[in-house]
Amino acid sequence: MFEGQPLPYYQPLIDTATGRIAGYEALARLRNEEGEVISAGPLFTDPQVDQLALLDLDRTVRRMALERFRDTPNGFITLNISPLWLAQVDPNEPLPSLVLLEEIGLSAEQVVFEITGLQGDLERLREVVRRYRESGIRVAVDDFGTGYSMLDQVIALAPDFLKLDIQLLHQATRGNSNSSDFVKSLALMAEKSGCWIMAEGIETEEHLHFALDCGARYVQGFLFGAAAENFLPADAVQPVFSRLRDHYVEAKLAERTRLLELRTSLASLFAQLRRWLEKGAKPNALPAPTEYPWLLRFFLCDAYGTQISPNYEWTGERWQQDPRYLDHNWSWRPYFYRILAESGEDSRVILSSRYRDATTNQYCMTSGLFIDDSRHLLLVDIDMERLQDG
Repeated sequence: MFEGQPLPYYQPLIDTATGRIAGYEALARLRNEEGEVISAGPLFTDPQVDQLALLDLDRTVRRMALERFRDTPNGFITLNISPLWLAQVDPNEPLPSLVLLEEIGLSAEQVVFEITGLQGDLERLREVVRRYRESGIRVAVDDFGTGYSMLDQVIALAPDFLKLDIQLLHQATRGNSNSSDFVKSLALMAEKSGCWIMAEGIETEEHLHFALDCGARYVQGFLFGAAAENFLPADAVQPVFSRLRDHYVEAKLAERTRLLELRTSLASLFAQLRRWLEKGAKPNALPAPTEYPWLLRFFLCDAYGTQISPNYEWTGERWQQDPRYLDHNWSWRPYFYRILAESGEDSRVILSSRYRDATTNQYCMTSGLFIDDSRHLLLVDIDMERLQDG
């Protein structure tokens, strides 16, 4: 058995639409003889701990959590549950959690079960999840992103929520561009599948900004309060959240201003390059791009995306021509079709999203402008690192 008295602690989940506490995650704790409260979480990942004892601890804390939550005015409560335990449930027997809710008198619509990982018999797991959802219980997949090799199984469960993996989220906000792009891709996929995003581990304003970038509907973490034994008023963190959300909007407006400034600079650069092309495109007549330190290269394609000029790259002292990509067609690139599709007017400058160039391993954006009555497409590659430094 375990040393200490089991009890539930509650960490608030903040609704990003209102800034109010929308619910709580119930977390298992143990209070020892000295009155110190410690997390029981590590016990559930320790293979040496007896599983029957863990199940008994889990059910004890779950009952206590639900009984206390029953007396709260509104909102929902989330509880972690192991898929290994769910897969062992007899399909012909009532689900223990549904029996417990009926005994306590708590509405199933107020409960969310967080499935921590996808293990065991997935077919049986899907059947249990189906029965939960039929009763009104909602389902979340926890630590989403760690099991990306099983995305098809995640989607097959049709969860109501996906909770982003805390480690991936923290990596993404430490300047790891690969993690950032990966998490945002997962969030976009979740949105398209009809799931709401939850983000846990929000400890800094930067974490919150990234969660909002991912479209998180609910956030939780030390930035808004640690798990505690008692519930808070629904508006307890609303002033703090409103201030932080205003900071986020201000940052996005500043980002928008920088983007508009970039578009203005690009329009000037394209005008300069068009004049150069009209005068015969002599390499020695190209001016130094001192006003455009982020310029990586430029080149010319036909209207179908086939490159018809060398790459022109500024070395810092002179222009250098790279003919290796002549006759390459770039319409296979994800960003390129958007440029082809949208820049049908000679005066319209189109800018791609950020991407990592597989050849140079640089993060770039590409801007395009049709010229010569839409017969040619002038492309400019932008070095994101230089752009941000500037």
